[in-house]
Amino acid sequence: MSSQPIMRIQSFDDFPAPLRGGVVAIGNFDGVHRGHQAVLGQALSNRASHAMPATALTFEPHPRTVFQPDNPVFRLTPAPLKAQLIGAMGFAAIVELPFTRDFAQNSAAAFVENTLVNGLGIRHIVTGFNFHFGKARQGSPDFLRQVGGQFGFGVTVVEPFGDESTALVSSSRIRECLAQGDVVEAAGLLGYRYSVEARIIRGKQLGRTLGFPTANMELPPQTGLKPGIYAVRFRRADGSLHDGVASFGRRPTVEEDGPILLETFVFDFADDLYGEICSVSFFAHLRDEARFDGLEPLIEQMERDAEEARGALSDVRPLGPLDHHLAFG
Repeated sequence: MSSQPIMRIQSFDDFPAPLRGGVVAIGNFDGVHRGHQAVLGQALSNRASHAMPATALTFEPHPRTVFQPDNPVFRLTPAPLKAQLIGAMGFAAIVELPFTRDFAQNSAAAFVENTLVNGLGIRHIVTGFNFHFGKARQGSPDFLRQVGGQFGFGVTVVEPFGDESTALVSSSRIRECLAQGDVVEAAGLLGYRYSVEARIIRGKQLGRTLGFPTANMELPPQTGLKPGIYAVRFRRADGSLHDGVASFGRRPTVEEDGPILLETFVFDFADDLYGEICSVSFFAHLRDEARFDGLEPLIEQMERDAEEARGALSDVRPLGPLDHHLAFG
């Protein structure tokens, strides 16, 4: 795993000359799940075997959000987290190509010539079997193979990646797991524990008065994680890790119509976190959100939740290098 921060590029004017003439892994890569890792890993292998630089090419914002602004997609990995994960795999740079309706009207041939050849100067491209691009999704892996000879670049297409039961690993399948609160299966598909990142904000400080001070995060409204109580690992901006228990939801016992927040009670911790950008990795769903008849039964349940979370986190091991990077390293 790389410890160097990845270079994030939004314009070809900023694309470094030393990265031209390399291999490019291309895709949306939302989630950087095990299927995406197969594509990205193949690009890194090509880089090593042919002694050329490797770059990831992706699109921001997510195309579905552009075409359906009233129904934005639940992003598994917003741009900063996606870049961090791809950088941890060993990429020096990621091109976050601005995706607009005008850009989507470009033909597949224009995308190849303007973006891949002139913009990036590629020698080789690696993509997944289901990658489509250009107006009306007319571009495909087969199209890339056809034009590769004309422009002098090679193409590697990575076949579908299945889990241990041979079911296809996909971002939509992971979203379904998270909607059900099944963070364990989601982690198996991602290859790391599902994680979120946000700035710590001030809440009403009720948890502090109850003996459970929390670090509060406001996540994007389209976040599709099931409301409930989770065993989590909390990472501060300085990289330090702390176990905890988190509530995601509206706190129905004390505030029926409050905003949806992620509130993390960090074990054995008392520092001021306000304003820090921190991350939370989800290890286990403990229970659904519930309304209690008063504060006393709520406190009793919170004590049980904390004890259960400590147990769930007592003997965890990293699922792989990216999990180690996010929640163990």
